[in-house]
Amino acid sequence: MMLKGKKAIVTGAGRGIGEAIAIAFAKEGADVGVNDINSKDGENVSNQIRNLGRKSTFIEADVSNYNDVKNMIENFLKYFNEIDILVNNAGVASQKIFIKMDKSEWDYCINTILDGAFNCSRCIINHMINKKYGRIINISSIFGLSGWPEMAHYSAAKSGLIAFTKTLAKEMGQYRITVNTIAPGNISTPMHKAVPQEVIDEIVRMTPMGRLGQPEEIAEVCLYLATENANYMTGQVLSPNGGILI
Repeated sequence: MMLKGKKAIVTGAGRGIGEAIAIAFAKEGADVGVNDINSKDGENVSNQIRNLGRKSTFIEADVSNYNDVKNMIENFLKYFNEIDILVNNAGVASQKIFIKMDKSEWDYCINTILDGAFNCSRCIINHMINKKYGRIINISSIFGLSGWPEMAHYSAAKSGLIAFTKTLAKEMGQYRITVNTIAPGNISTPMHKAVPQEVIDEIVRMTPMGRLGQPEEIAEVCLYLATENANYMTGQVLSPNGGILI
């Protein structure tokens, strides 16, 4: 097992990509702390992990709230005694042309995605520095690499994650802490259920692989970055996107 004995936290792990990452980690031997704002989804994933024979606990917390995150990290540390891996996956998305976007919509996206990654990383980083070991993996998006109409807030937040990753990697390398980003393409998740079918069809048409990606395919990339196989990989952006962005 590639993560035997490791302790991980995955934010936004109640469904979609986060759920797939948490389950993949558990299958490879990790104990996993599950975070989400939806307690039913989060508890379900935590139960799945325990059914795999791993330790898991669920903590409901809003990652955009620093005090919520501070308490969450402290409780995860009490439960696991240590944390080796942090996956900043929690995010939100909506579509709105910029000239009709109000400040609250902008703030909601930036605060959840970008502030959320800051809050979680800041609250765990001293623990990792003391351990002289850690893995921080940020889940960005191809929209953070290229931008996308009607998603200025989402694209800005996801792009900010990439710059945050590169800077933190430069600062933390001396402590054997790697920091990397995954920028998925269009993935079949519950979030896509709100997207009109004609839009999905057009995305598939534009994708050389001819299909949407699956959450489990992103989880496999995340798993690699979390293992000892990625010891010399830091500050990088891996983008499993089916070729839609080359």
